[in-house]
Amino acid sequence: MSNGRDAPVAAGPTQPSLQACLEECMEALDLFLNNHFNESLDKLKLRSKESMYHALIYATVLEMQAMMTFQQEDLVSAGNTMKSAQEVCQRFRKRSGSLASRAADDDLSEEELHAEACYAECLIQRAALTFLQDENMVSFIKGGIKVRSSYLIYKELHSFIESHSSFKGPNHKHLEGGVAFGIGAFNLTLSLFPARILKVLEFAGFSGDKEYGLCRLHQGATSHNLRSMLCALLLLCYYTFLSFILGNARSPPPASLLANNTHAPGTGEGDVADAEKLLKPFRLRYPHGAIFLFFAGRVEEIKGNVDEAVALFEDGCKAQQAWKQFHHMCYWELMWCFTYKRHWKMAYFYADLLSQESRWSKAMYVYMKAACLSMLPEREARPFGENEVDLFRQVPTFKQKIAGKSPPTEKFAIRKARRYRASKPVRLPVPVLEMMYMWNGFSMISKQRELTEGMLDTLLEAERTLQAAAENEYTLDDSCLLLLLKGLCLKNQSRMQAAEQCFLQVYSSEKKLKFDHYLIPNTLLELGLLYIDTGRREQAVKLLQKAKNNYKEYSMESRTQFRIHAALCKLKADTSDQDEITVL
Repeated sequence: MSNGRDAPVAAGPTQPSLQACLEECMEALDLFLNNHFNESLDKLKLRSKESMYHALIYATVLEMQAMMTFQQEDLVSAGNTMKSAQEVCQRFRKRSGSLASRAADDDLSEEELHAEACYAECLIQRAALTFLQDENMVSFIKGGIKVRSSYLIYKELHSFIESHSSFKGPNHKHLEGGVAFGIGAFNLTLSLFPARILKVLEFAGFSGDKEYGLCRLHQGATSHNLRSMLCALLLLCYYTFLSFILGNARSPPPASLLANNTHAPGTGEGDVADAEKLLKPFRLRYPHGAIFLFFAGRVEEIKGNVDEAVALFEDGCKAQQAWKQFHHMCYWELMWCFTYKRHWKMAYFYADLLSQESRWSKAMYVYMKAACLSMLPEREARPFGENEVDLFRQVPTFKQKIAGKSPPTEKFAIRKARRYRASKPVRLPVPVLEMMYMWNGFSMISKQRELTEGMLDTLLEAERTLQAAAENEYTLDDSCLLLLLKGLCLKNQSRMQAAEQCFLQVYSSEKKLKFDHYLIPNTLLELGLLYIDTGRREQAVKLLQKAKNNYKEYSMESRTQFRIHAALCKLKADTSDQDEITVL
């Protein structure tokens, strides 16, 4: 740990007590969760130079805002504020030695323990901003050092609390909440990485246990403490996003089981149920809270209740107007909800709003606008007089870098849009559905029979159009894409043999593919998951291992590798990597 240079700050006539600071910060967070964002910030800023908790929470809220706006000036400002918060926390820390030696040699005050937790939290949040702001190797090293320092502090705090059970001040629940957040976040995050990366991290002193991480975060979220919101938000992100995008959720139940209102063992229901249970008290306490309306909408979306999800996302937009960035999260989900319903113009509308208002990924938003328009009949009028060919050609001009690299989804969109650079472009067959697959959207529509049926109709029509067109250099690749997506729809309908034939047909075309080489490892992944669902474990393991080890440097590789890793973990199969992969 870093050594402090100043003596701990004692409460004085102008210095509020630790308990008073915590109570004020809880009130400020309450305002924040009730959509009173500016009032919350004003309350926190007032004491942000003298109270470690005011400084930390004030900087945290500003960082959340900066990450949503993605404006460089906001990121820089948030970074400076978090640095100032770290300096405030430093003044309250014990001056030297490890936490264990300090406790052994001298009395360690309650305030000093809290300062350790706040300091560690500042470090990890500054690291996140460093990765987003700068692109050079020095910044990555600095960020990595912050992450490691934070991790070690949390480990020491956890060990200290476990070994000093009688060492409990009046505000101990807030300290425990801080440690639960730190330990839980590190364990959950690290557990998601494939084995090759984990081996490197373990060599550097890191380790991760997913179940333990989830348990600690749940403890933090369900006890009334200052970090409850952070623990809850991280859990909700995991349950409703990461577990589905990276394949950590269990597979959805077949449609035949859903028709009988039963649930297959090993379905994705566990994560959704946990999210609903976690959300319930927050929804009761903050019925109009934009954050919780958003996650409630996401839960309904995962359950296949698309109309209910749309209503909740729309309510989330109406709930407040102070932070438009919250609207952008809802716009993104609304775009996908209308995609699932095949309402292409409505999906286009939300992609258009995002392209105008959000800085996160304009290349992706413009690509989605073009993709939605391309799904309309050729003679149908386009909204605002826009043309999909022109939009596809614009996509590369909006390329950006985050943490020194172009986001994989943007690189994929730019690669697909290249077909439109020619004077007579060869249109993409179903670009919206292809991107929907990348976000694991076919698992979302599996819960509602009519959504899968509609999507299958669209794919069959695209297949007929492709077969009727003159053959070109893209024909085979396009045919394989349609077969992969058709196989997913058939699997959703429990037509397992037909789905398997689609996947096998794609795999048999491996040597003939010219452009979309990502189709083969993803087809092997989907075929492996189908074999899991039909009880063919050994065959599934072989296919998944082949998909993991035999294919490199294809589009969206990291996301596919994470999904393969998750599937092998569920089978308790060997997850060791023979070669290093690129992290998301």
